[in-house]
Amino acid sequence: MNDRIRELGIALRANDLLSQYQSSATLFASRRQTLLADGVRAELSVCADNHLVEAATTLLSQARRDGVREPRLLGAVPFRSDASARLILPARCLVGQGVDDTISPIAAPMTQCVGKTQMMPPLGSYQHNVARALGSIAAQDFEKVVLSRALALQAKVDIPSLLRRLVSRNAHGYTFAVNLDQHRYLVGASPELLLSRYGREVISQPLAGSIPRSADPIEDAKRAEGLLHSAKDRHEHALVVDAVADSLRPYCENLHVPAAPSLHATPTMWHLGTKVCGDLIDPTHSSLALALALHPTPAVCGFPTNAARDFIAAVEGFDRGYFAGLVGWCDAEGDGEWAVTIRCAEIGVDSATLYAGAGIVAGSEPELEFAETSAKLRTMLLAMGLEAALEA
Repeated sequence: MNDRIRELGIALRANDLLSQYQSSATLFASRRQTLLADGVRAELSVCADNHLVEAATTLLSQARRDGVREPRLLGAVPFRSDASARLILPARCLVGQGVDDTISPIAAPMTQCVGKTQMMPPLGSYQHNVARALGSIAAQDFEKVVLSRALALQAKVDIPSLLRRLVSRNAHGYTFAVNLDQHRYLVGASPELLLSRYGREVISQPLAGSIPRSADPIEDAKRAEGLLHSAKDRHEHALVVDAVADSLRPYCENLHVPAAPSLHATPTMWHLGTKVCGDLIDPTHSSLALALALHPTPAVCGFPTNAARDFIAAVEGFDRGYFAGLVGWCDAEGDGEWAVTIRCAEIGVDSATLYAGAGIVAGSEPELEFAETSAKLRTMLLAMGLEAALEA
């Protein structure tokens, strides 16, 4: 990011910030606002279960005492609580308007040199894992578990072009690019808000219960209606919403939990979603603290949490890393937005690893769960111009 960039405030458009993005930067864009951060004044690499909130609060307070204007932390927290987060206090942070529907996409594919692909686990193993999970559910070991798979590609990805494509295709979601280190980037477009806090207003909007969309409008509408009335998917969704509400009750009053979910559409998926809102009781609880109180929700792990997490560790076969964690920001006032880190990829110099998962409950079918993960992978593959990689 060059020297002429200045703190211009909310007058900046999301388009302006996207055009200024460079690979050294970190970007987080939502409907509410867009943040573009560059340079590192300080950073936190603390495990989520090892005083991360305390360390973040201390760092932000010190930055304010040092005269930093409106300090905030940006970055990502991994799925596992014993793995280190990547949060930075940037040297510069531009704050712009939220994403709207006017972002123009880049038409030409921006991914080159596609070579070998590797699916982890492959089709047969994934379906076997789902069958094992169904056996554990029948034995009442847990009610739900989320099983994921990863798609590793040899590819050169132009991240600025990829970001513009993701924003243009997912304007109602949360688009992000986190500079993990000199040669690794976490990039994605999550549809799911883990938690936002602005003043006393606290919002979480979990998504659970999904079906791939169809290119045929009549079939697409039929699938959406079927999802909305599916007993299996409504049960899966209720597990997540109840857990989110239970986690927020100690922190919020006037908690509003709708009695029934609504449909939430992305370009590739229909989801069941519920917007849970409340008023923060104690303003010392930051958005990061509240988000970590929710993480991991049953939407990315399962229920009960410990049993589901143990099953994932035993059968999934790869380290999720930052996938199914949280990504976003928190300022010195405690305000912030944190999205669930899904529909994402970890991108290297000449490689990319994409991730997707599906929630397994009683009544799930292995073939359909595999198809669901394929549909979720298409968010990133379409933006890269690489949908054919699923068939490789």
